[in-house]
Amino acid sequence: MFKIIVFIKQVPDTSSKAGVNPDGTIDRARAKRMLNPFDRYALQKAIEIKRAYGAEVTCVTMGPPPAVEVLVEAFEHGADYGVLLTDKRIAASDTLATAYALHKVIHHLGEFDIILTGLQTTDGDTAQVGPQIAERLNIAQITYCEALSISGKKLSARRVVEGGHQELEVSMPVLITVANSATPLDYKRFADVAAVKEFLRQPQERERRIKTVSLDIIGADGTRTGLVGSPTVVGKTWKLGEIGGSCTLFQGESPEREVEELIGKLRADGKGVEELVNV
Repeated sequence: MFKIIVFIKQVPDTSSKAGVNPDGTIDRARAKRMLNPFDRYALQKAIEIKRAYGAEVTCVTMGPPPAVEVLVEAFEHGADYGVLLTDKRIAASDTLATAYALHKVIHHLGEFDIILTGLQTTDGDTAQVGPQIAERLNIAQITYCEALSISGKKLSARRVVEGGHQELEVSMPVLITVANSATPLDYKRFADVAAVKEFLRQPQERERRIKTVSLDIIGADGTRTGLVGSPTVVGKTWKLGEIGGSCTLFQGESPEREVEELIGKLRADGKGVEELVNV
């Protein structure tokens, strides 16, 4: 049975109106929370491997105590175990500090065959943490992977490259960042909410399947995490505007007819064709 580790993250809901703290970090306390959309592809790929080849899936997340919510969501789709790294000293970690802390979690967990991550996160958009973890672990990595197969300890993968794709074969262990062209997480097919609610009612079962660890437990140096361990300096952060607005969709007719309708709508709203051209 393969051992798979999936890194997932709780991020501010993209529909919420999260603010910015004075130090340039996101005010996460005010924002609604959700599972990072990119990580859904990694979780789906882990569940597919589990069903096709047999695997034990452990999801790892880093954040404040409420981040355990994404582990529960992962259980609903078939994950077996969850690990929450929570420690005040990891707050505001950049990609270097985050990769350091997460690779220490891997060492704490022990042996593994495959690590899966999403391409990036919606709150950072750097796409750096996965490759940095692979470098720290000194293992093979495949980025932008959209399909894979396993034969023994060999893993064959198709990764997206500019203008096409690339076929690769590597020996495990390996870290893979899963492309958005892979199969998205199927909420209807794999959700098992009833079973998860049942084990959450049993304290011993919850403790067995969800581990909470700190920097001290995983043997990490607190001076290499958080703001103090992050060389990245945020010069300035600001909001570009409020979420909202509306649009009108013109379809079902010829392009000429759609343009006529658009011009008519603009004129009805008090705007002329000249304004449209200038915009």
